[in-house]
Amino acid sequence: MALGKDYAAQECSIARALEVVGERWTLLVVRDALYGVRRYNDFLVHLGIPRAVLAARLQALTAEGILEKRRYQQSPPRDEYVVTDRAIALWPTLRSLGLWGREHFGEAQLRIFRHAACGTELGPYGECPACGTVVPVPDVLMVPGPGLDTDPADPVSRALLKPRRLLEPLEAGQV
Repeated sequence: MALGKDYAAQECSIARALEVVGERWTLLVVRDALYGVRRYNDFLVHLGIPRAVLAARLQALTAEGILEKRRYQQSPPRDEYVVTDRAIALWPTLRSLGLWGREHFGEAQLRIFRHAACGTELGPYGECPACGTVVPVPDVLMVPGPGLDTDPADPVSRALLKPRRLLEPLEAGQV
């Protein structure tokens, strides 16, 4: 039996989730949004994604309520993409997927996630071992890990070299 083009016939929450976030690039767009990337050109430069693909992914993520499109400039009209609670709810999935990838593909640790309040590195489920709590996404501090390129070519990667909290927007002057 041939694999269909979607999971419409599947009665499975994983299949339904894949309909929304299972396309190539989609989780990387969400990851970057959680890192503070908000503007179309910044996604484009940081991800190296084709323009048409990025436009389609942003449109789909907005339609699903994962990102919210907000106008930040009237003339010429320019929008940014802000994470919603639905995007924030994807953080544990992205964190787990990153840990799984590093463990099974032997990649160097690119980013370290810490509890901003005490500086302790988060455990595998986003918990702070020192405080004994799951750390809310806005309280996660992202710092460069030993495997991160310290001299990246693109301005977004350079801005992400500085320690920063998740969800903190990259401002125009930072990129």
